[in-house]
Amino acid sequence: MNKTELVNAIAAEAKLTKVQAKDALEAALKAMSCALVKGDKVSLIGFGTFAVQEKAAREGVNPATGAKIKIAAKKVVKFKAGAELAANVNK
Repeated sequence: MNKTELVNAIAAEAKLTKVQAKDALEAALKAMSCALVKGDKVSLIGFGTFAVQEKAAREGVNPATGAKIKIAAKKVVKFKAGAELAANVNK
């Protein structure tokens, strides 16, 4: 499902226009992004939790040359599915 299909599904489910659904989706995504940038968790009960996790710097191997390379430390967004979502996926 891409963003356009998601907007269409939201519009149909919530009985909104596509413009209203797109605005609502973009507002929700922006709010979630801002919270994650600040380092907060975003928990959606029944769906899952988004959180920022720090990955330490480490050494890796260039698969083409076999040379060792340094991989810089970085932050990544992790998602953990909620129990309800996991149960629905596994039906």
